[in-house]
Amino acid sequence: MATKQKNSKFMQPMKVSEDLAAVVGKGPMPRTEVTKKLWAYIKKNGLQDAKNKRNINPDEKLQKLFGGKKSVNMFEMTKLVNKHLS
Repeated sequence: MATKQKNSKFMQPMKVSEDLAAVVGKGPMPRTEVTKKLWAYIKKNGLQDAKNKRNINPDEKLQKLFGGKKSVNMFEMTKLVNKHLS
């Protein structure tokens, strides 16, 4: 049972900010779903850096999420997206 308790917190639906909803859709949704939809958006729009696949070159919508940065690595992306979840 203890394992289930840990996962339920991680899988708990979270409120999605308006900027994030413009990319992944209206919430609430768990972080795992947000990440999945974010990657689907990145791949669909060809925003992954061709030379370094760990980097994302955001379009206008993603720049709002990433604080206007021109390039973000996938580890930094998670931290920046967390600010749009509550």
